[in-house]
Amino acid sequence: MGRLIFHVDLDAFYASVEQRENPELEGKPLIIGADPKEGTGRGVVVACSYEARQHGIRSGQPISIAYRLLPQAIYLRPDFGTYEDVSSDIMSFLRKYADKFEQASVDEAYMDVTLSCTRYAGPLELAKRIKREVKELFRLTCSIGIAPNKSSAKIASDMQKPDGLTFIDEAHVRDVLAPLPVSKISGIGSKTAGSLRELGINTIGDLAKASPRILHAHFGKTAVWLWAIANAEEHVEVEENFAMQSIGAEHTFEKDTADWSIIESELRALSETVYKRLAEEKMAYRTVVLKIRFRGFETHTRNKSLRFSTTKKTVIFETIRELCAEFVPTKKEVRLVGVRVSGLELRPAATIDSFTKQS
Repeated sequence: MGRLIFHVDLDAFYASVEQRENPELEGKPLIIGADPKEGTGRGVVVACSYEARQHGIRSGQPISIAYRLLPQAIYLRPDFGTYEDVSSDIMSFLRKYADKFEQASVDEAYMDVTLSCTRYAGPLELAKRIKREVKELFRLTCSIGIAPNKSSAKIASDMQKPDGLTFIDEAHVRDVLAPLPVSKISGIGSKTAGSLRELGINTIGDLAKASPRILHAHFGKTAVWLWAIANAEEHVEVEENFAMQSIGAEHTFEKDTADWSIIESELRALSETVYKRLAEEKMAYRTVVLKIRFRGFETHTRNKSLRFSTTKKTVIFETIRELCAEFVPTKKEVRLVGVRVSGLELRPAATIDSFTKQS
């Protein structure tokens, strides 16, 4: 059996996180970026929901054009801190299933699962498990492409979005890629696609049959990369680059509550969850973060950094209680609470051995 590479792509990530955080946005055209009514409407679309894409909205588009096309859409400023936190949690979850793991962006990752998928009855079953758990744990969807190499896996992940799963086996890669436009290859923009068209190369199949000498004359060293992808001979390794930034957990109450005994009980459970993941990853932490959302989606975060990194379990909840103190007297009903630790660092084995002995 050859290599098995997953490309995991979180669907409309920024917009999906916003819709998850505020269910009132679900199913509505959502555009994240500059405020089109502010000043001259400068700036661009950072991201948008699938509902907005149906009206011709695209990432990178001038916000003024987006507003002309869809003035009735909901426009939000990006919340990069939240996106990074959610991404960090999902990437750390994905990492445990991979032989090698490479985070390609905030919402994309490559996973070499050649060995690990044998423990899950093959690549399709492993991919289904990952998709199911991402939905259950993070309330988001992802599309997964499976192929013998990174470039084909990335192309595959885009074939059935959103919430897609596409497997291209080694024997059929060239046949599957052949009819696709060359623009499906990551890194080929409009300029390169135009240059290829001038050579009569419109599809990946055309590219596979093109003369390497002619390609090299027009594109230099890039020609080697283009030809290898088109012929399913790209063998770039998944580069192990995973560095955990934070560990967190959140809970949305079924019914908003102002009962701090219930809220505190949930914060204790979340602190326990975060601590268990710290122990599994053999990490110490330095900063504790509280997230609290009230009815009406009024959201606050508070954090406290310790003088030194620690592995102590009790410190997490003690710090969370301290950070909660300003909110208790308000008597507002709470919708969601979250606990996160950051400033992570690996601890020597001798220190980690004592993790489970701490109360």
